[in-house]
Amino acid sequence: MEVILKDDVKGLGYKNDIVTVRSGYGLNYLIPQGLAVLADKSSKKVVAENIRQAAHKAEKIQADAQSLADNIGDLTLEIPAKVGETGKIFGSVTTNQLSEALKAKGFDVDRKRISFDQDVKTAGEYTASLNLHKEVKHTVKFNVVAE
Repeated sequence: MEVILKDDVKGLGYKNDIVTVRSGYGLNYLIPQGLAVLADKSSKKVVAENIRQAAHKAEKIQADAQSLADNIGDLTLEIPAKVGETGKIFGSVTTNQLSEALKAKGFDVDRKRISFDQDVKTAGEYTASLNLHKEVKHTVKFNVVAE
């Protein structure tokens, strides 16, 4: 079954993408949640027109995302956490903590656009992926240090 995404869906696609999904997933989750519409001729034409009209706006958004990635550059963040004697932290570092650390440096990145390459359970150096735009992705290094 083909559907047109009305919003970004992690692991599936971005807004206005036409994707093929299983009918149960489309009919029971995506369409009722308002994340997608059925891809028929008329809705494909509407999406094509919307994409054409939004092309200029999309270029500006992509340029802003690229500018943010360039400004972040090779920044290394310090994330304080409570650490035990063995170097293991209590709990784990979350995307919310990394988003707050980026805000403290002057970069506004939504926590939903951050993903870790691995679980952060011990003190040390890690990397995180920033999904700033569907064509602009950036990695940022961060150190987990004892409070």
